[in-house]
Amino acid sequence: MQSQILPSRAALVDRIALQFEYGQNLIVLLGTSGLGKSYLLETFITDKYNDFNKAFVQVGAQMTDVQLMTQLLEQSFNAPLIDHNLSLSQNYYQLAKQQQCGACLWVVDGGRHLSEELIAELELLSKNAPNVLYIMIASQSKLPFKDAVNIHLEPLNIAESKQLMGWYFTSLPYDEDPVFQTFLVEAQGNPSLLLAWQPSEQVADIVVKDKVSWRLQLLTLLLIIMLLIIGLVYKADMTQWWENANRQIDEQVLSTAITTEQAIENKPQKPVPLSSEPPAAVFQKPTQKTNNNVPAIVGSLTESTNVVEQEKPASKPVEEKPVTKPAQTKLQNPIVKIPSNWYLQQPEDNFVIQLLAVTQQQVGNEFIVEHELENITNTYQTKRNGKMWWVVTTGSFVSLNEAKQALQVLPAEVRKNKPFYKKISKIKQEIARVDQ
Repeated sequence: MQSQILPSRAALVDRIALQFEYGQNLIVLLGTSGLGKSYLLETFITDKYNDFNKAFVQVGAQMTDVQLMTQLLEQSFNAPLIDHNLSLSQNYYQLAKQQQCGACLWVVDGGRHLSEELIAELELLSKNAPNVLYIMIASQSKLPFKDAVNIHLEPLNIAESKQLMGWYFTSLPYDEDPVFQTFLVEAQGNPSLLLAWQPSEQVADIVVKDKVSWRLQLLTLLLIIMLLIIGLVYKADMTQWWENANRQIDEQVLSTAITTEQAIENKPQKPVPLSSEPPAAVFQKPTQKTNNNVPAIVGSLTESTNVVEQEKPASKPVEEKPVTKPAQTKLQNPIVKIPSNWYLQQPEDNFVIQLLAVTQQQVGNEFIVEHELENITNTYQTKRNGKMWWVVTTGSFVSLNEAKQALQVLPAEVRKNKPFYKKISKIKQEIARVDQ
């Protein structure tokens, strides 16, 4: 008896046996490739009719009718003498007269390779055999039998698909894993596809789609280039304007200085009290270049003119106010550190919630800042299919229940990405891929 069989397949085996007991001697099992027809045939011939003479033959494209006839008769009779010039039914009748073979069960896998002559012989024997003869044939498409019962092999449901995978894989992803759920749906209950699951390659990667199309990206690039050109032109114009303005101010200052000097020479000067000090702005000799400090020069000359005209003994020097250029501010994108060591220090049995996995670090940074997740997330790098990925996670939970509770309190916009749970041990393996 075979070790494992799914409930739906076991029920189908019982149904086929019931059909034979009701008097139907020829049954065709129909199903697409990969649904497990061969496994079901082996289960049937092993578990049912243990007191029958059983014959199991797998028909291939290269097998001839004589070879198939020989295998069926040799497995049903004891050392039969087969005449290759006779048909299958004629040889069967002769051998049945020579020896009592008892009830027989023939199971043929690969019915699509049967010829029309052999199909007719099998149907003739199912009706007119001198003893009990049950014939069961598996095929991907309907065969040209007239009175055969066709039984369809249905795909597995989701529950049996996971049960089948559980027999062959030691650990499967959690039901909340979106990649695993998608794989189960796309497999459509086909056992061969389900058993082709590769845990090392099937990894849930939630990628944030670009928010703008390539046309908008191109438009943004053109706008940036235009702004740079405008900025360069504006800078050149401002430089020329500043030079012209400085030239005009220098001319005005020179003219004012000449006028002041003439006024001092033509007007008699009154004695200045000994206790007063001469204005520093007027009488102090320049020691260095002022680099066109226009406000200071104009202030000094204006004060000098007022002193001469009003004949004041002293005046306070005008405070020079330095010309300060506006501070240039540079917007920087937020940078999220990659503390892979943090994951290596966590217990391997702990869980985290994976929020995001992207191939561009900038997208991950914007995602964290947009949803205000800086204080509750960690990021690590891994390598998949030759590319570097940035994976954003949150929390380090002792149990899966704690992780599920934490998932419920995340922002709704974050939960739209369908976050899922992942063990620290799995993350350590992914971090190790970076050095490989």
